[in-house]
Amino acid sequence: MTASPSRSEWRGRLASLSVVVVAVAGFVVTAAPAGANPSPNYLPFISSVTPATGPAGVGVVLKGYRFGGVTSVTFGSRPAFFTFLKHDVIDAVAPPGPTGTVTVTVTTSAGTSGTTANRGRFTYTASGTPPGSGKSAGPTAGGSYLMSASDGGIFTFGNARYRGSMGGRHLNAPIVGVAETSTGKGYWLVASDGGVFAFGNAPYKGSMGGRHLNAPIVGMAATSDSLGYWLVASDGGVFAFGDATYKGSMGGRHLNAPIVGIGEASTNNGYWLVASDGGIFAFGSATYKGSMGGRHLNAPIVGMAASATGNGYRLVASDGGVFCFGDAPYNGSEGGHHLNAPVVAIGI
Repeated sequence: MTASPSRSEWRGRLASLSVVVVAVAGFVVTAAPAGANPSPNYLPFISSVTPATGPAGVGVVLKGYRFGGVTSVTFGSRPAFFTFLKHDVIDAVAPPGPTGTVTVTVTTSAGTSGTTANRGRFTYTASGTPPGSGKSAGPTAGGSYLMSASDGGIFTFGNARYRGSMGGRHLNAPIVGVAETSTGKGYWLVASDGGVFAFGNAPYKGSMGGRHLNAPIVGMAATSDSLGYWLVASDGGVFAFGDATYKGSMGGRHLNAPIVGIGEASTNNGYWLVASDGGIFAFGSATYKGSMGGRHLNAPIVGMAASATGNGYRLVASDGGVFCFGDAPYNGSEGGHHLNAPVVAIGI
């Protein structure tokens, strides 16, 4: 008579199998043993990347299967900001990358999507508009910007430098906007009551603090020579200080969403207003470069900043996501990072 295998011998035999079958409360679950390569049947699978071509910073929708428990999304070797929507859809933002085609991968606890058995490809363009997108931004060398939180805290990107903040200091109203001087050696913060706070070499030119407002201030922009600035209210009203000139507003006009920011066009002859839905309104010499109006947003737009040339602009959402248009380069964002307070503005 043959003796039954011992418990330790059974463990050894089970460990040699490619798949272990476990019955739990009437359910049968299959799992790869420790140290085994995950089966392709359990790996995430990317069936489409839309758009498949575009600049860094463009929003991309990934569709496929088994995205549950996603831990990372990469474009080539670069990690991307992403939002898991459901088991077969992920929203991602293309991170900075060189011109050319890269493989997009999704990683879950089961492993990483394959590089040949899916259609996970994205092609970076140096500039221009990706198919099906209203954006026209591209990655370029240089560029810098800073963000402010509602408590007056400052976050810097690229070559932007910290010059002070209102973080930890008493405020009569929350900070809602920031603008940097042309030299990059100073910036202003503005509060919702119209109060203005200057740092570095930024000169104080006046404010709406203590004055009647039909709607709260939501943003500000500086002139190209840094000797003036505009404040904008949520109803689209515009207030000019220093050498800033008034070129029109959305005050008294219908808006689908409230205005949340303002950006200066080139040579102090115009500006853009942006609404919380990403809609853009151009005044004076400012020309329309695209918008997020009508497109999916994970969080509302809260501010904008023009590029150094005045021929493009960046929009920022309350989660720190950044969207670039015209010649404004993408340098990174706070999207997907922990924030003590929501982002409320962006400056350059």
